[in-house]
Amino acid sequence: MSLPVGESTSEGAWEGNPIRFPMGGAGGPPRAARVVRVIPESERVKTLILDLRLPAQPGQFVMVWLPGYEEKPFSLAEADPVGLTVARVGPFSAALHHLEPGDPVWIRGPLGRGFTLEGRRILLVGGGYGVAPLAFLAREALARGMEVTALTAARTAAEVLYRERFRALGARVVVATEDGSAGERGRAPEVARRLLEQEAYDALYGCGPEGMLEALRALAAERGLPAQLSYEAYMRCGIGLCGSCEREGRVLCLEGPVLRFAPDGGPPEEGTGFA
Repeated sequence: MSLPVGESTSEGAWEGNPIRFPMGGAGGPPRAARVVRVIPESERVKTLILDLRLPAQPGQFVMVWLPGYEEKPFSLAEADPVGLTVARVGPFSAALHHLEPGDPVWIRGPLGRGFTLEGRRILLVGGGYGVAPLAFLAREALARGMEVTALTAARTAAEVLYRERFRALGARVVVATEDGSAGERGRAPEVARRLLEQEAYDALYGCGPEGMLEALRALAAERGLPAQLSYEAYMRCGIGLCGSCEREGRVLCLEGPVLRFAPDGGPPEEGTGFA
């Protein structure tokens, strides 16, 4: 590992230097884990598999910490073992991209409320690296005998994620790209609309950029479908103290990141969670 802040990675260096851990709270104190595998997903996205198992629900998240950095939230791509899909967008994610098998990372969680499975035929819509928690959800849904269609959308073919992972799970996969270089041409909400016009689904699930989620929320209300959408937010504490992730009267780190909407498209319902 070669972190931008220049930490040594030898076991002695980690044990001998004083390390100031972040706060504990919900989800317990941070737990040390080590990377066991690194999976390249695209030019700027990697999945880290850790030697850690968590009793987590699809849609929940963890706070991830490295010495020299603040904690950052990441959705769980898997929980047994923990998998984190990381897009390189800044210094912290770049540091995570430098991790190699055997390197340590600290995890706090699981945190937040996840998805609730309902109905028999469900449509999952992921934009960019928002597909990560949906693969976890697809695994659980398919294990229950549900029919799953997974729409994975990106700007170009090179940025499409999890296509083969969804297929390996047994989901029907639809790919959408804005430039038409792979799958159907169009943005995620446009392709989702076409799917909903062609076939009957019992519920809509989504994770991705906020503009995409708001379009899916409106689409679900138009079609009279319940929707569960996982929102990204700036989460500093993960335990509802700082209020940095408030949205529509909900503190997302506690009452989200998954918000559930009734078929009438009203405000988020109380009490989301996996069942």
